[in-house]
Amino acid sequence: MADQGKQMGHSWTLALMVTSTAIGGTFQYGYNLAIMNAPTNFIQGFVNDTCRERWDVQLEDYQVTLVWTIIVSMFSLGGLAGALIAGPMTIHFGRKKCMLLNNVYLMSAALLALTSRAARSFEMIIISRVLVGINAGISMNVQPMYFGESAPKHLRGAVSLSCAVFTAFGVVLGQVVGLREILGSEPYWHYLLASNAIPGFIQLLTLPWFPESPRYLLIDRGDKEACIKALRRLRGCEVQAGELDEMLQEQAQSSGVRPSRPWELLADRAHRWQLLSVIVISSAMQLCGNDSIYLYASYVFKEAGISVEKIQYITIGTGTCEFSACILCNLLIELKGRRFMLMGGYILMCCWAVVFTIALSFEHVVSWMPYLSMTCIFTYILSFGMGPAGVTGVLPTEFFSQTARPAAYMIAGSMMWINLFIVGMLFPFLVSSLGQYCFVPFAGVCLLSAMFVGFFLPETKGKTLSEINSEFNKLNFKGQQEKSLSPAQYQLGEVGLSTSL
Repeated sequence: MADQGKQMGHSWTLALMVTSTAIGGTFQYGYNLAIMNAPTNFIQGFVNDTCRERWDVQLEDYQVTLVWTIIVSMFSLGGLAGALIAGPMTIHFGRKKCMLLNNVYLMSAALLALTSRAARSFEMIIISRVLVGINAGISMNVQPMYFGESAPKHLRGAVSLSCAVFTAFGVVLGQVVGLREILGSEPYWHYLLASNAIPGFIQLLTLPWFPESPRYLLIDRGDKEACIKALRRLRGCEVQAGELDEMLQEQAQSSGVRPSRPWELLADRAHRWQLLSVIVISSAMQLCGNDSIYLYASYVFKEAGISVEKIQYITIGTGTCEFSACILCNLLIELKGRRFMLMGGYILMCCWAVVFTIALSFEHVVSWMPYLSMTCIFTYILSFGMGPAGVTGVLPTEFFSQTARPAAYMIAGSMMWINLFIVGMLFPFLVSSLGQYCFVPFAGVCLLSAMFVGFFLPETKGKTLSEINSEFNKLNFKGQQEKSLSPAQYQLGEVGLSTSL
């Protein structure tokens, strides 16, 4: 009974820490994406009215669309900036304090959005979206790092995957709050844009009560007592000798080694395939077309005969699909492993993209094809949530040591935000030029991603960093004769090679 109580304490402490962190972290990414759909026409009208009041100029439709595109794209550019500063922030402030400080950007953004209407300034909305993007960029990097370093090895994948669960939950809640009956109507759009402050306040009130990452406390700050205290709180029992020994070993290996910079990591042969894998998988997560299918959903629903008034309710189902799939992936990841979930998700997405293309091609010929198109939207999103949505964020934590991890997340986050920006800008042109074949490029990306995972990505479930790096070193130093090296040298990338001349 005592052991059960201790295990329950462990579960509750870790679960509450995850909830507190995520509600002001990756939840904000999904929420701030979703709330921009409902007020599109209202903000465009606000931009036009503001220009007419200031300069007595009536904007053309293309000019209003251009300003709206700038407002939307600023989120991605802000996210890129956040990803770039997340690494240095985690090194200087730690994981938990970095998440708390991140709310400065969020609260500033909410204040600007709330007062923009009274100030008659659409520029304030643009700045607000930049700041919200910075907030999301930091949290998308720091949160999985914090979770991966705080969770026990057997729960590392599931805890890290909760980042995706809360992102999907943010999308669903943003869609619900954006309904016309709540805040999605013309008088309340500025309140909708500022509503992201509420989860931020919840995090500020709750997260200070939870411990910092044990690995950060021991390896970065050298505070063994604080590390043991944090482990006791997170595990709900006495610290296991094996877990502490592994951390002490990594501390000894990292002693005197400063954190890697991104360009140093790029030049380090011992991390070549780890970094290439993270870059490919992070890019594929955005290039696979999942966000684009959300944009295409309204058109497909209209073609299926659903009235414009009811489409907003059907759209909530798309977010609910991803949320449900992420929860299911959370339950399966420690059973099936990372490779299976990633490869299976991309293969299914490739298949459904092909079916979707066929359905779009015959939607005006066969009466039931629009309903098949609707089915493809939901199954595509389900497949994304089952694999790429959650597993992608877990990998940098498992591939890299404490000194290399912040730089790895900076690179992975930068690739994610750059590709999100590219897809957002190019998708309208893909639709206009390719028509019903616009998802063929996404099917190609999904197929290539599945092949990369199948051929090159090792399974990391339940493995230590040393074991994972040993797998990658077969690729990093393929064809070369290696000296007898200790796991410590592999982890730090300090590899000596002898080549037969």
